[in-house]
Amino acid sequence: MRWRLLWLLCAAARWWGAGGKTLRGGFGSAAARLDPWRPVARFQFHGDHAVLCVRIKDVAAAVTKAARLHLFQAQEWQKLQNGIEDQSCTEKFSKAQLTMTVNHTEQNLTVSQIPYPETWYVFYVDKFTCEENYSESEDIQFEMVLLNPDAEGNPLDHFSAGESGLHEFFFLLVLAYFVTACIYAQSLWQTLKKHGPMHAVLRVLTVALLLQAGSALANYLHFSSYSKDGIGVPFMGSLSELCDIVSQIQMLYLLLSLCMGWTIGRMKRSHGRPLQWDSTPTSTGIAVVVVVTQACILWFLCHPCLATIAVIFREYQREKIITMGVILCQCISMVILYRLFLSHSLYWEVSSLSSVTLPLTVSSGHKTRHHF
Repeated sequence: MRWRLLWLLCAAARWWGAGGKTLRGGFGSAAARLDPWRPVARFQFHGDHAVLCVRIKDVAAAVTKAARLHLFQAQEWQKLQNGIEDQSCTEKFSKAQLTMTVNHTEQNLTVSQIPYPETWYVFYVDKFTCEENYSESEDIQFEMVLLNPDAEGNPLDHFSAGESGLHEFFFLLVLAYFVTACIYAQSLWQTLKKHGPMHAVLRVLTVALLLQAGSALANYLHFSSYSKDGIGVPFMGSLSELCDIVSQIQMLYLLLSLCMGWTIGRMKRSHGRPLQWDSTPTSTGIAVVVVVTQACILWFLCHPCLATIAVIFREYQREKIITMGVILCQCISMVILYRLFLSHSLYWEVSSLSSVTLPLTVSSGHKTRHHF
């Protein structure tokens, strides 16, 4: 469980920390001189009319410092960093694919003729970056907007190539959750109210499902706002990750309990545990065979499997394949578990009804004797 939580937290930090494509801050000479190889932005451009737009407040300071932005393609930058030749700071930055001199209040730089989507790094450089002499100066406040062309070719799309399609995906996912809730919510509620042997596990499973639906809704709201301003709603992003983590914990506890032979009893819960021990071979066999082979494989092994498969695709496609694939596999796992436990709940209802209505019921521990 620890490694999974660690992965989720790391994914959250990568996802939301580098997700904003409208950046605000200050170009600092001291920071650029201290760590010149740290990019101020990273973006996956695509198409022929991608745009980098920069707005600054203090034009005079930018002109005095000879402020510039250097853009490197990821592959070219890696080659430059791993090169055998010992090149100076100035020589490395001179090999940038694109350079923009920052000397106006607002400037646009068009990134065109991109054969396929690729990551670009944006570096801030001024006359102090590669020099030993340095004098204190104020930072240049800026706003940077990175845009890709939309379906009509206009540079209005805030999504990078690695994020394109996620907004539509989460919309369809939320719509699917809504339609499913309209169809099955009432019958599920009626099953829960009967407090049958599957009551506790269905309740745990339903809570996990609601958390996943909440995570999908929060993601959709974030991306809806993100599509307009390139920033989104960071709170919704954090809420989505929180819901997903709690849902993972719920499912992890449920599946591990079932795999260890736990099933639902009709007795009261003891020590606050939602699942009661049933040591019968049949229940243990059902739990192990069905849950492990179907739900556990989908739920826990989908991420490493998809990560392995995604290696054969380009970089901008990998994150989308893993994200969409994991969510779909978890939804299928939910369906399998609901079918399993609802069918057992229905079997219990029919058995209980037959034991009450049938006149020739044989009581446990007694045999009916026929007298002639």
